[in-house]
Amino acid sequence: MFQIGPNLALVQTVDFFTPIVDDPFDFGRIAAANALSDVYAMGGVPLTALNLVAFPLERLGGGVLRSILEGGLAVAGAAGCSIVGGHSIDDPEPKYGLAVTGTVDPAKMLTNAGARAGDALVLTKPLGVGAITTAHKRGVADPDQLADAVTVMVALNADASRRALAAGAHAATDVTGFGLLGHLHGLGRESGLAAEVRAEDVPVLRGVLDLLEDGDGVSGGGRNNRAYADGFTTFAADVPESRRRLVCDPATSGGLLVSLPAARAGELDGTVVGRMLDGEPGAISVV
Repeated sequence: MFQIGPNLALVQTVDFFTPIVDDPFDFGRIAAANALSDVYAMGGVPLTALNLVAFPLERLGGGVLRSILEGGLAVAGAAGCSIVGGHSIDDPEPKYGLAVTGTVDPAKMLTNAGARAGDALVLTKPLGVGAITTAHKRGVADPDQLADAVTVMVALNADASRRALAAGAHAATDVTGFGLLGHLHGLGRESGLAAEVRAEDVPVLRGVLDLLEDGDGVSGGGRNNRAYADGFTTFAADVPESRRRLVCDPATSGGLLVSLPAARAGELDGTVVGRMLDGEPGAISVV
């Protein structure tokens, strides 16, 4: 955050990655929504963005690149964010994302350090996009599952951010590459609190539990997240393995995880998945 006035500050973020879907327009949309999400997680409003492009133009051609950029422009436009330029380099592996500048009221800015004991934890998007995209790469996810995942990933967190602020949220983070447990661990650690997650209440995309149960949707990132989570997480004995994998599944352009007064949790369009508790900072119990 860079404060420029009593009630106005700039927030800036940058994110880009390699394609996780085959369709270039969808890739552009997903990458843009993912980059914008960090501004929404802070309670900010995106204003401008710069394209970040690494692309093998001679090998893939200008049409593919144009579709990626059009996808990014479509999502940025829906967010009311102007793409004002960017930079590109030649690279054998395509990469795309945005550097985003937004504004926020410093007095209302959301961080991952303000949660309070007794807060409800609300997740605003279902989990499982990592499992579906992994299974798609292995040829075992059906087209409808992939379409479901794309729909989730291109959805902006703008409304979730506005509602979180209106409901008096104490803290928030977006759920991305470290999975639900990894990002909740950071929120709890920075807030000086422990957390509890109710495994059966975590929303999940259709068919994902089957993909995780048989291993078709388990990625290297998911295994790394699980190994990391084992250092601060205890699982109840009756939590099935598919649910344990789900809460460690790497997300792309995931939802917001919001810590807010339990009495106001219903003001968000999401699912209550747990609560914040007094205890070892960053410790999580999954029950």
